[in-house]
Amino acid sequence: MSQARTGPNGRGGSRRPSAAVIRRRRIVVASLAGALVLLVVIFTAVVWPGFARSPEPEPTTTVTGPPPTPTIEPSGRPEDQTAFLMAMPDTVLQLALREAVPHDAWVDDVDAVEAWELTYADGDGGGATRVDVLAGQWEDGDGAAGTYEALVKAAGDPTDEGDVQVDGETVGSYVVTPGSAEGTAVVTWRNGTAVLQATGPAELVQDFYSAYPL
Repeated sequence: MSQARTGPNGRGGSRRPSAAVIRRRRIVVASLAGALVLLVVIFTAVVWPGFARSPEPEPTTTVTGPPPTPTIEPSGRPEDQTAFLMAMPDTVLQLALREAVPHDAWVDDVDAVEAWELTYADGDGGGATRVDVLAGQWEDGDGAAGTYEALVKAAGDPTDEGDVQVDGETVGSYVVTPGSAEGTAVVTWRNGTAVLQATGPAELVQDFYSAYPL
């Protein structure tokens, strides 16, 4: 009869691993599992490009209302109009032309070929919102530039200024200055041989200038 094998303590069976060995095995298994997860993530990011990118934010949509329009009809044009006067708009934003009369001072004093005083308003009477425009034309750009510079100098310190551009080409410049009455402002601009100056409510007159087609 053969003798059964016994362990060091005289008991049968194989030796159980120590606690230190078990801990090392667990660390190895956990490290291999972590490496496997990392490989899966990298593989997925390469094969499926959108996986690794954050979703792009949705574009912000700005809703703007239609531009304001006048509630009254334009009026006040003389029967015999020059081409320059005909180029002046009937309406600008919510304002309509109410009067157009010659501005003789620019013709007599600063050699304008012609000049006009134009009144735009959103109604009749003293409660109406109103913008007054002086518009003149000179024979050449030098004459217009000289008048423009004199008007700007007399208007005071500018609150805004820049170039006047037509089809991407600079044809003149503009300056915004405070008006003589409280709450008003003045925009003076030159477009080639034409010089214009608009006076009205400070919160409106610069938008009026931007919408003016000349």
